[in-house]
Amino acid sequence: MKIQITGRQLRLTKAIHDYVEEKVSKAQKYFNHIVWAEVFVKVEKTTHEVEIVIHASKQTFRALAKEESVYAAVDIASDKIDAQLRKYKERLKEGRKHVPETPEAMLDESKPSSVRFSVVKQVPLSPMTPDAAALEMERLGYTFWMFHNQETRKVNVIFRRLDDSFGLLQPVRKESH
Repeated sequence: MKIQITGRQLRLTKAIHDYVEEKVSKAQKYFNHIVWAEVFVKVEKTTHEVEIVIHASKQTFRALAKEESVYAAVDIASDKIDAQLRKYKERLKEGRKHVPETPEAMLDESKPSSVRFSVVKQVPLSPMTPDAAALEMERLGYTFWMFHNQETRKVNVIFRRLDDSFGLLQPVRKESH
């Protein structure tokens, strides 16, 4: 996991940097699909403010803590993030218990839909090459990216595989038998 640490109105010493990195990297033990983390350390008069933002696949976690000591603020923000990750991981485990066994069971229209969409995004499609799409996906911290392939003139989806290679979904007409 890549960790970006930014200090605002504060000089980040090596000790603070190492402490933040150690605390935030522990989040990996709760959830192994973390793409990257951002940590903002800020001082306002006598109060230290630490904000941790963790970008995981399909989810972003955020915690904020204000304390008199920078180390106490890091501890509290780190504990908040850990609690969020634990809760999310438990929710994922519980959700898997209710998954229908076959695709046909999922499509049974007599039953109410068990699929819940929390976000529906309108995505403007930009013509680009698969290489450019991979770079854009990485820049944004996403695990997949939909784009208009300049070469094939069709909508494609590029995604990151578990082995850190890329996959490319290209539409084809289904042949009827």
